[in-house]
Amino acid sequence: MTDKVYVEKSRESGVSSNMAVRTCSLSVDTRLPESALHSQVRGVCKALLRKWAEVDDSKISVSKVTGGISNMMLKAEVDSENEKDLQPVTVRVFGPDSDAVIDRDRELQAITYISSAGFGAKLLGVFGNGMVQSFLVGETLDHLEMAKPEMAKLIAMEVRRLHELEVPGSKEPQLWHDLYKFIDRASGVSFEDSKKQKAYETISFDNIRAGVDEIKAISDRLKSPIVFAHNDLLCGNFMYNEDEGKMQIIDYEHSTYGYRGHDIANYFNEHAGFDCDYSL
Repeated sequence: MTDKVYVEKSRESGVSSNMAVRTCSLSVDTRLPESALHSQVRGVCKALLRKWAEVDDSKISVSKVTGGISNMMLKAEVDSENEKDLQPVTVRVFGPDSDAVIDRDRELQAITYISSAGFGAKLLGVFGNGMVQSFLVGETLDHLEMAKPEMAKLIAMEVRRLHELEVPGSKEPQLWHDLYKFIDRASGVSFEDSKKQKAYETISFDNIRAGVDEIKAISDRLKSPIVFAHNDLLCGNFMYNEDEGKMQIIDYEHSTYGYRGHDIANYFNEHAGFDCDYSL
């Protein structure tokens, strides 16, 4: 196991993310039976969390956390009266092939910085196909809860706070780069299933690219402010702690600099829920 230090500073914000992020080469295979999967999670925690290293495996319980679309989320905690200072953690295992659409290096740089600035869970360590973070107490919202005025107010305040953050790195909007990357990758797909392949061949990627070109030209004229954007403001990425009356934004794997208007529009679009009921 090695320790790696990601040094990122922002003079503008006055917040420094100098911190040692412990790394290990272990991975978690989500295809394994539950008992074997949990054993691997325990191994990751003991490798990355110094105070857990000597804890007996039988004292570490693992359970699945609800939520998470592209990742598997697990909670690990030490069940011992003698280890009360060991707080539970969240183990986030990246979904299979999710690296094709998510830049993990970019995500790690962002999370390393923004977690030190007080956003989301604290980053505790990185392993082969995931990361270990502090466990946040609260409940994620559904799309109906997200629309409640009292929740919308808290969400707006937290999104504004995020948009005001100065994060090291390129300030160029990544939206277009990512869209064109997705188009390039999608245009090279093929299917063994003849019906799927036939349907796929009806797609004109030239038309899709032309449509993106047109939207980009319009967006350039609007001159929307460039901010550090979340880019995935769906209901499940808002966590509310009722006891503290605190709203937190979670899951920053898509976060980059981008258009403020795009982030806000994404939030309102998510009010329709996963079934896309635009009457809501």
